[in-house]
Amino acid sequence: METPEKQLYITTAIPYVNGTPHIGNALDYLLADIWARYQKQNGRTVRFQVGTDEHGNKIAAKAIEAGITPQAYTDSMYGNFENLMKKVGAEYTDFVRTTDTHHVQAVQYIWQQLKPYIYKDSYSGWYCMGHEAFFTDKEVQETGGVCPDHQTPFQQVSEENYFFKTSAFTDRIKEAINSGEMKIIPEFRKNEFMELIKDGLADVSVSRPKKSLSWGIPVPDDPEQVMYVWLDALANYITVIGYPDRPSEYQSVWPADVEVIGKDILRFHAGIWPAMLLGLGLELPKKLLVHGHVNVGGSKMSKTVGNVVDPNEVIDQYGVDAFRYFFSRHIPTLDDGDFTWEKFEYAYNGELGNDFGNLIQRVAGMINRYQSGVIGVAEQAEHDMTAYHEAMEKLEFNKALDEVWNKVHSLNRYIDNVKPWEIAKRRESDPDAEAHLGEVLAHCAGAILQIGDLLVPFMPTTATAVHAMFDTGVVKTDGTVLFPKLYIHTPDPRAPKA
Repeated sequence: METPEKQLYITTAIPYVNGTPHIGNALDYLLADIWARYQKQNGRTVRFQVGTDEHGNKIAAKAIEAGITPQAYTDSMYGNFENLMKKVGAEYTDFVRTTDTHHVQAVQYIWQQLKPYIYKDSYSGWYCMGHEAFFTDKEVQETGGVCPDHQTPFQQVSEENYFFKTSAFTDRIKEAINSGEMKIIPEFRKNEFMELIKDGLADVSVSRPKKSLSWGIPVPDDPEQVMYVWLDALANYITVIGYPDRPSEYQSVWPADVEVIGKDILRFHAGIWPAMLLGLGLELPKKLLVHGHVNVGGSKMSKTVGNVVDPNEVIDQYGVDAFRYFFSRHIPTLDDGDFTWEKFEYAYNGELGNDFGNLIQRVAGMINRYQSGVIGVAEQAEHDMTAYHEAMEKLEFNKALDEVWNKVHSLNRYIDNVKPWEIAKRRESDPDAEAHLGEVLAHCAGAILQIGDLLVPFMPTTATAVHAMFDTGVVKTDGTVLFPKLYIHTPDPRAPKA
């Protein structure tokens, strides 16, 4: 029997449902979706996982505040994330909730399989409730005893827990990272992680006493202990594709080709997760795409400062493709980026409205005016796409979109230099002008269609509109402006001067 061709698999970090979705979550979904659409455009079958992380103390605390059970609380919250995934346009195939029965049972099976590497010991260490994670003395000293992400002091905790012998896998994980078997992209994040584990991976606590952590998956054979949320959450990448009970399914999907994560959770995904997989005898993910954080006006987003940007607000005001454009081009895929409403609106009105929207209208308008909407037949010059495809393969989506915009600019320059309107004027006196004009406009339409193809992964709605307009040989316009001018956060230059 033939083994089915391996499907490509992209994963996203599953967010905690104790708050509302933020830009970082939207970035996970967007980057994964760009990659998935690009691969599908090139004829590949893609599985694309998303989900929600629904266990842990923070969830239990929020449920108590709301006066409901933790399950009722998660049931009321996970939809916020599902709505954002859909709003961003993410074409995911698999959605997992860590409270799903299948996931819970699969995680208990995983625990049993990892038992040779699990031991009980008493633990004394520093805990951050915000991260639901323990930190080393060194990490706590470096931050002055306060978690830099949550601005709360680390808590000293002493208790008896189960530990997972991650240290047993140190050499194998180092070798996988150094050889490129499991690539960490970008390189500087790989170097940071290798520095972090240069003295070896530390064993990690994988359970907590029930009295300290009530809301979670019970440890098999020890009802007094509850599984630590990271062991439960990381397992979702394989449970959602049918591990362990649907082998033919998960074997045709795993290993993940790309796992999209934020820089703050790299140590879990490059340390604990590979150790779990090696303990289960499974392959490691091929690439970890580690994106940075989005700052606002140079400062970290914070509820206290009041500079949190809601991705829903951006999409509601400017449309999903404008959101996708800004966050995939103006936020570097592999590093931190900066958002301000001014930068966003400048990109929206200048780059999407003027550079691109006007280009589409100009070309459609000239073909309608001079050729009754009929696009002439001409040899379509194939532009070199190498730089675009290289950037996509390197997961540098912002650079790929820069290449598309180079083509937008060069087509605008071509029109300004060739001046089709002047060729049109000469048609009465010059017998060759008609054919020349037809070639020029056909070249423009062909170049726009090519730009439309390159935009499919980034701005799917716009790409569809461009193809609908120019694909059939006759320009079809309904008068819709692709990116109408919007001045919500910046002064409107068209406003009468006071």
